[in-house]
Parts: sequence; structure tokens; C-alpha cells
Amino acid sequence: MKPLQVLKNGILDENPVFKLVLGMCPTLAVTTAAINGIGMGLATTFVLLSSNIVIALLRKFIPDKVRIPAFITVIATFVTIVGMLMEAFVPALFKSLGLFIPLIVVNCIILQRAEAFASRQNVGLAALDGIGMGLGFTLALTILGSVRELLGAGTVFGLQIMPDSFSPAVIMILPPGAFITLGLLMFILNLISMRKKREA
Repeated sequence: MKPLQVLKNGILDENPVFKLVLGMCPTLAVTTAAINGIGMGLATTFVLLSSNIVIALLRKFIPDKVRIPAFITVIATFVTIVGMLMEAFVPALFKSLGLFIPLIVVNCIILQRAEAFASRQNVGLAALDGIGMGLGFTLALTILGSVRELLGAGTVFGLQIMPDSFSPAVIMILPPGAFITLGLLMFILNLISMRKKREA
């Protein structure tokens, strides 16, 4: 498996949100603003990268019978670290993301990559997979957050984009707006993907 392909998979070909449809709970819940999307994405990337590396290092020493509990213990350790770092250095963002930071422990993206990839590959490829999947997740959440914030508040990253005459669609920063935005973005991306396949 080529290193660049592993990195590209997570960002484009196997994007955890748009292609694999994993981690939908934080994806839909925290993307009311672009900053929330990027914050959750980077926190998840840190956990993905760190846990992938440790699991790849320990894969030959972890008995099959306790594989999943061992993975969850490793993941929980890094979630605790990222939670403490965020609370110390970006308390406003930590408070905004709330319960979803500790819930990274049970994010199916991280456990799925640990089981399907990190436990079967060397450390280098496991690290690249963690970076690729993390960046893909961050990109997806940031796009979702930006679209919802723009249409729901007229801003992106808190900066006013729309003119004063713009009337925000408040539904976009409410739960239904998350489903609408995700559905439309997935439709557009699948349409582009199908056109590329026809042209190839």
C-alpha cells in the first residue's frame, strides 16, 4: 500500500463523513459554526493519530480476546489528554463542544480505524491513516459548519460575510439544518464522483 494513497484515502476516497458516513453524532451536533467544526475535527485528528500509532506499536502484544477493550483504553487515554489540553488553552471552544469531546472515545471512526487498519499495519502507515482520516473528518466538519453558519447567521468563523440586508435562515443552525446541509453536500459530492467515473 502506497503511503500517499493511504493519506489521500481519508481525505477524499474514503472520507469518514461524506463517503463512509461514520461519526454522524458529532458531525450533526457540533457544526453550528465553522470554529466548532474545525475544533472537533482537530481534536479527533489528534486522537486518531496518537491511538493509531500506539495500537500499531502494540498490535503484536494485544491478545485477540481483549483487543477491543485494549483499543478503547488507548483511545480514552488520548481523549482525556486532548480534553485537558483544550480546557487549559481554548476553554471557550471546549465549553462550546461540551460533552462531545469525551464522546470521542466512542466515535466509530476511531475504533473502526484501530480495528480495520492500525491493528494490521506498520506504524508509518497507521500514522498516515490517522492523519488522512483526521484531516478528512476536519475538512467535512469545517465545510458543514461554514455552510450552516453562513446561511444561519451570515458569518463564517464569526466574521460578517453577508450584507446587513441578509435575512438569516435560522433553521440552518438548528438540528434540521444539519441534516439538510449534510444531505445536499453528499448529493453534490456523489454527483461529481459519478461524472468523473463516466468521463474516465
